[in-house]
Amino acid sequence: MATPKILIIYTGGTIGMGKDPVTGVLEPLDFNHLVSSMPEFKLIQAEIDVRKFDPPIDSSDMDPMRWAKIVSMIANNYNDYDGFVILHGTDTMAYTSSALSFMLENLTKPVILTGSQLPIGELRTDGKENLMTAIEIASAKDENGRPMVPEVCIFFNGKLIRGNRAIKINAEGFHAFESFNYPHLCDVGINFQYHKHHILTPDYDKPMIPHLRLDPNVIVFSLFPGIQDNIVRHVMESPDLRGIVMRTFGSGNAPHTPWIMRLLDEAAHRGVNIVNISQCLTGSVEMERYGAGFQLKTAHVISGHDSTVEAMVTKMMYLQGRFDDNRKVREMLKQSLAGEITA
Repeated sequence: MATPKILIIYTGGTIGMGKDPVTGVLEPLDFNHLVSSMPEFKLIQAEIDVRKFDPPIDSSDMDPMRWAKIVSMIANNYNDYDGFVILHGTDTMAYTSSALSFMLENLTKPVILTGSQLPIGELRTDGKENLMTAIEIASAKDENGRPMVPEVCIFFNGKLIRGNRAIKINAEGFHAFESFNYPHLCDVGINFQYHKHHILTPDYDKPMIPHLRLDPNVIVFSLFPGIQDNIVRHVMESPDLRGIVMRTFGSGNAPHTPWIMRLLDEAAHRGVNIVNISQCLTGSVEMERYGAGFQLKTAHVISGHDSTVEAMVTKMMYLQGRFDDNRKVREMLKQSLAGEITA
C-alpha cells in the first residue's frame, strides 16, 4: 500500500501548552514547539501535514463558528488525505467530536480527536502516546484498503471512542473520557483490538457532505428538587428559543409539578423541540416506565434515548441549521443520524 497521508489540525489545548514565565499559567504555544518536543515524528510511517488555528485557542473558547472552520479544513483537503487528526483541548472535546459527527455527513475517512492532560513537553506527558496512536489509527486500513474506522472518534489513554458517545469524566487522571452507553471501537495495548461490528459502515459510493450552518438557539435545562417557576419561565419563553435539552431524573422522570408541565406544553405548541436526557451517565430514557416520565410524553417531550448531553445539544444545533421547519427537526431528532443513540 502507498504511504498514508494524514492531516493534523492543531486547534490548541493542553497538549501544546507551556507556562507563562510571569504568571505560571498554562497558555497555548505555537505548533512548532509541539513538533520540537517529539523527535518520534521522524519515525511515523505516514506523510504528515499540518494546518493550525492562528492563534491556537483554549478549548473553553470553542464555538459553532470554529466547528465550521474545522469542517471546512477537512472538506477542502478531503481528497488529498487518508485521515485527519485534530489536536484539541479536553474540556469541550466531546462537544466538538459530537458536532463534527453530524456536520460531516457520510464520512468515509477517520477523523480522530486527541489531546492530553499534561503538556507534551513535560516528563510524564500522555500527549506523545495519544498523538502517535491517533495518527496510527487514522492511517489504518483493512484488507480491502478501506479505513478501519471511518468515523469521528476520540482517542485517549488506550481507548478509541465514538465521538458522539464520549463524555469527559476526569479533569486530573489520564483516563479522561469514557463511553458509558456504547462499546469502545478499539482498545489499544501492545496490539490494536478493533471491534469491527461496533464501527459504522458508510456508503463509499456517496460523497462526504460538509454542513457549515448551525443554529445555537438551544438551552440545556436541568431539573433539581426545588426548581423555581419564575426563573425557568423567563428562559423557556424566550422568542428565539428553538430547542431544549432537558436533563431529567433516572429513566426520564420529572416532578409532578403543574407549572413545569404547562411550560413544556406551551413551548412545544410554539414549535420548540424538547428532548429528554437522563442525568445518569449510564442507561436510557424510558418515559413509559413511570408516571413521572409518562407525563412528559403527554407534554410532547421527545425521548433522547441513551444520548449524551453533548451529542443532543450539537445534534439540535445541526438540525436547526439545516431545517427551518421545526416539525422536520423534531422527526430527525428521533432518528440515529451518526450512531449517537440506540433507538
